Parts: sequence; C-alpha cells; structure tokens
Amino acid sequence: MIVAVVGPSGAGKDRLIEGALAARPDLRLARRVITRPTEAGGEDFEGVLPEDFAAMRRAGRFALDWQAHGLAYGIPRDQLAGSGPVIFNGSRAALPQAMARLPGLRVVLITAPEALLAQRLAARGREDAADIAGRLARAGFAMPPGIPHVTVMNDADPETGVARLLNALQPDRVAR
Repeated sequence: MIVAVVGPSGAGKDRLIEGALAARPDLRLARRVITRPTEAGGEDFEGVLPEDFAAMRRAGRFALDWQAHGLAYGIPRDQLAGSGPVIFNGSRAALPQAMARLPGLRVVLITAPEALLAQRLAARGREDAADIAGRLARAGFAMPPGIPHVTVMNDADPETGVARLLNALQPDRVAR
C-alpha cells in the first residue's frame, strides 16, 4: 500500500505523519527531495539545488515530481520500493499524475480551519505575511475531480490528529 497525504500548508501533515510512523512501525516514510536547503527545517527531506533536481528528474529517479510554492518536489522511486506500507507527503495538484503512475494509491486529505492554518503558518516562521496569505489563498484548492480520498480534520491536539490519521489508514476505510 502506498499512501499520499495531501492538504494545505499548515494542516499539520508532517506532524501527523511523524506520529503515525511512531505508532505503526510497519509504515515507511518516502523521504522527499526538495529544492530547499535542508537547514530550512520542517520535515525530514533531502535538500538539493535546482540543477541537481533537474538532473535527477532527467535520470528518471523520481516516481513522482511536481512544482509548488516556487520549489520542486520529488518522490524517489527507491523510496517506494520494497515491502510494507509507504506514506509520503504529496500535493493535491499532482494527484492525477500520482494516480496514473502509482496504481492502487490511497489518498488522505489532512485539513484544518483557515484560522488554525494561519496560526500554524505564522508559528513556523518560514514565510512572511505575504507568503502566508498566498498559502491561505491556496488552502481551499479543491481535490482534483475523480480522486477518491479520506479526509482527516486536524483541528484538535496532536494525539487526536494522529489517531484520526491512523484510522484513515485502515484498509477497510472507504474513500469517497
């Protein structure tokens, strides 16, 4: 099983994924490659220069890649190989491509109320007010048509959010 976790900036995707990984040792994280310095913090990712990302893309190293927020993101093929369930932080806009390239992909949408998104974005300190406003404007981006998914509302404490994500990962959960 491969699971794409998507949702707006500030929804808490990384925190919930981290909690799910701690609770379920059978889950593996597909570590993203991003054209952002590794020191920028946040999730565990491989930071690369844009020209290195482009070379990796040309070499076919990504199972999936996309552009967002002025950065390039990629999920390396080798991160999806092997047995056991794999989870990755994805992009709603890249889901049609992901569904075509990753048969059987499951999608979990993590979201939160806009006021909470704004609060979380400000607290992480990576963006200025204009960047936060831009991210909030994109927060309402609809799921692409025809993409079955399970929604997790992350509007409570981290433990509740992790429990909701773990519930969404159950094989019997019906995506809509």
